[in-house]
Amino acid sequence: MLTSRDYLTIDDFDVDGKTILVRVDLNTPMDMEGNILDDMRIKSHIPTIKDLDDAKVVLMAHQSRAGKKDFTTMKPHAQRMSQYLGKEVEYIDDIFGTYARSSISSMEKGDVILLENVRFYSEESIERPASDHAATHMVRKLSPLIDIFLNDAFAVSHRSHLSIMGFTEILPTGAGRVMEKEISSLDRGIKGSGRPCIFVLGGAKVDDSLKVAKNVLINGGADRVLVTGVVANVMLAAAGVDIGKVNLDFIESQGYTDQIARAKQVLDKFDGKIGYPLDVAFNDGGKRVEVLVSELPDGNLPINDIGLETIVAFSEEIKNAKTVVLNGPAGLSEVEPFALGTHEIIKAAINSEYSIAGGGHISAEIRNLGYENDFSHLSTGGGACIDYLAGDALPGIEALKTAAIRYRLNR
Repeated sequence: MLTSRDYLTIDDFDVDGKTILVRVDLNTPMDMEGNILDDMRIKSHIPTIKDLDDAKVVLMAHQSRAGKKDFTTMKPHAQRMSQYLGKEVEYIDDIFGTYARSSISSMEKGDVILLENVRFYSEESIERPASDHAATHMVRKLSPLIDIFLNDAFAVSHRSHLSIMGFTEILPTGAGRVMEKEISSLDRGIKGSGRPCIFVLGGAKVDDSLKVAKNVLINGGADRVLVTGVVANVMLAAAGVDIGKVNLDFIESQGYTDQIARAKQVLDKFDGKIGYPLDVAFNDGGKRVEVLVSELPDGNLPINDIGLETIVAFSEEIKNAKTVVLNGPAGLSEVEPFALGTHEIIKAAINSEYSIAGGGHISAEIRNLGYENDFSHLSTGGGACIDYLAGDALPGIEALKTAAIRYRLNR
């Protein structure tokens, strides 16, 4: 029975004995020796693969990108995934050549193989429509051997790349468990299912955060947006606060000077809905110095965290919220004296009924603190997560919806 949602999932297909191509995201931090430093994304796909136990599973993934030192093969990923699955995930040193195709053809029910780094193929990272991708050699060579395509790579679905888009044009297509969970969890955040719903936006991606703030306040998904990090510095400048030359220079160096005027528009439009810091923590030669925003000195010290009064006020709002969405750290969280704001906001968020954390730095901090299991959802995607929260259409998800329409029409 087909589900009523606008995309298909594993549950919509008979996968028994079928050959399933699954685009996963196994992109992981690696050291200079090629050792995996964080396998969170590898672990995240285990439920999808286990739900395909009766199928022949062909995994396709990438590691880093050309020119980077960790642009390497998928062999370590296959080995790590084998440990978590409790059975061999065979690494195939090929993407769509004779060796890859013969390996797929000779698979038996229950087998799992991982193809070579798909970004070794130069056409993978070209952004273009699904119809153009469908005409590539990779899709034409592999698709005759595949029964169903599943996109489980939410974290790269904001890119219209070949392995995300091409197979959706010609194969029955659905979402894997990671993709399914990301969509349902982030939708709950955007729609503010539990009230009050609070978004806490930090980090340095000011333009993205302002987009998210505007989207969730316009559509009524959030009751309040609290800002920290560089986002807060821009908001303070927009509110007429003199944050000091060193902080304005940093904003300029990141290309965000024009965002101050944009932030003022958001503040004016949503008066009372935006919470910005009451006090800040300066970095004075590595020492944490807290000052009220109303009493900022004429000095030229960098703001590296929110202050204690802000931490207490924000934490109280967060604890009393039914839904909390965190995206981006509150300060320079990798430097101990300035990790306080980020850590306390994380601790406050686990008291809410439903807590979501965007990908990237905030998720890493949550795992470092050991609170991974206390959050309702930790997104696997950084850029994809913030684009989704900002209301942008993700090409990979739009391709899933188009494929679902085509599949239902042909039934």
